Amino acid sequence: MAAAPDPEPRAPDARADPGDRADPAGAPGDRADPAGAPDARTDPAADADRDPGPGPAPLTVPSLSAGPGFVLRPWEMSDLPLVREASLDPYIPLITTVPATYSDAAAEAFVRRQWERAATGAGYPFAIVRSRDRRPVGAIGLWLRELPAGRASLGYWLVPSARGQGIASAALRTVTRWALHDLGIPRLQLCVEPWNTPSARIAEKSGFRREGLLRGWQQVGDQRRDMVVYGLLNTDGPVDGRAATAN
Repeated sequence: MAAAPDPEPRAPDARADPGDRADPAGAPGDRADPAGAPDARTDPAADADRDPGPGPAPLTVPSLSAGPGFVLRPWEMSDLPLVREASLDPYIPLITTVPATYSDAAAEAFVRRQWERAATGAGYPFAIVRSRDRRPVGAIGLWLRELPAGRASLGYWLVPSARGQGIASAALRTVTRWALHDLGIPRLQLCVEPWNTPSARIAEKSGFRREGLLRGWQQVGDQRRDMVVYGLLNTDGPVDGRAATAN
């Protein structure tokens, strides 16, 4: 299960990466957490004389409780076994920068990319970790490329052994509440491939509304794929028993 997170800035060897996205449903994520098209400019020469101002500030990825059984925390080098398991999944490497062929070096580079995303202000990459044994089972990312326009995107993924247990739903609800209430982001969005019913159900359970079909929206492997876009505003109705916005 994975959500196609908003495409994020990629390393030269990256595919589509919450880091990235998030569950083959709306990711993840590098997936998740995904950067976007550069701003359009009408006069590049004029731009050369423009003060670009300060870049995005580095972000500190917090630890968040996702219910009694799971925590969301920053990525660690101890998470290499999670990257190994994710690399064996047929879908996750197609929509993230998880290496399709595992090696310790490639996995370490993946973790460093998550750190870099926070350090450069691109977004918040989280590992999803089971509390009882501290085993990491997936990833979710909140990506801020479009934050100046009042919106952010989410992506997430889980390894096969962790699916069907409500983990992705708990993680998505947790990050959604945090983004809307604590960060005050006006709009959240995520993308899911039309066939991906489990990821779509997770998004809808978390209050996201299906808004339309984006044709040929994202490169997945060697094909351009359609994506269904889901959105949630901080002025929408209750999410998991709480109002979407804190007045």
